[in-house]
Amino acid sequence: MLNIFGTNKLLARLPKVKGKYLHNIQLKQHTWFGVGGPAEIMYLPKDNADLSFFIRNCPHNIPLFVLGGGSNILVRDGGIPGVTIKLDSPAFKQVKIEDNKITCGAGLQNISLKKYLINNSLTGLEFLCSIPGVIGGSLKTNAGCFGKEVKDVIISANIMDNLGNIKQVPVSEFGLSYRNSCFPSSWIILDITFSVRKDTPENIKKILEEQKAYRISSQPYNQKTAGSTFKNPQGLRAWELIKKSECDQLSVGGAKVSEKHCNFLINTGNASAKDIETLGEMIIGQVKQKTFVTLEWEIKRVGIEK
Repeated sequence: MLNIFGTNKLLARLPKVKGKYLHNIQLKQHTWFGVGGPAEIMYLPKDNADLSFFIRNCPHNIPLFVLGGGSNILVRDGGIPGVTIKLDSPAFKQVKIEDNKITCGAGLQNISLKKYLINNSLTGLEFLCSIPGVIGGSLKTNAGCFGKEVKDVIISANIMDNLGNIKQVPVSEFGLSYRNSCFPSSWIILDITFSVRKDTPENIKKILEEQKAYRISSQPYNQKTAGSTFKNPQGLRAWELIKKSECDQLSVGGAKVSEKHCNFLINTGNASAKDIETLGEMIIGQVKQKTFVTLEWEIKRVGIEK
């Protein structure tokens, strides 16, 4: 259990908010890998105003971390100290459609986009529906698949800075590149506005179904995984390097390389975060030794080692 400040002492130092404070929440219940230690404090803000009040009044020496949908992340076994912010209230899941634009709250699950696209005959974001996680997380990593990335469809985002101020930031200021951005760590994404265009519900459903079928056939499905583990080096494919380096059969404790797609690591049921991270580092080392290419983690690793 984390005891950076002492849970009761930490709670006493936090501003009184309209949202909720939860303590020692097991993050394995909030992440796709199903591993990791506790959040010392989890804060669920009620709305933008509540979050702004918290940011303005929270002591500066208390570490803050924003948790999205729990995909593309590995929380270490020692957990996350300070306050973990999760935008999980209805206020952060709103959707607004205007002309050829759709604005989605940061806490909206990507898969929930489907009904808005179909019901309003809008296309262009089907690829995003198939990526695990929530809308807010898609911007920081410039998430993408099926030949599209967030940078291809984003117009702007409303963010909250470290002073609690809300700003609208155009896409040009995020410096989006392959699975990367110049997004300041102190900013919190509130909502994102995407460009869309009209199409028939039938065509939209067809694209969604084709993409889902591809995912099921070629990637681990209904298993504890966080998505692609490593970024593709320029001009190369991570899975090919892993296979060429004979890493596709590796395992550590309860963690193993997926038999269906070797750029995915799997928690078979009893893995620790340490097992998964050790396996990933083992793959990086073996690939470098065999191919002279250094793989880079796509999954974000956070928290304290235990």
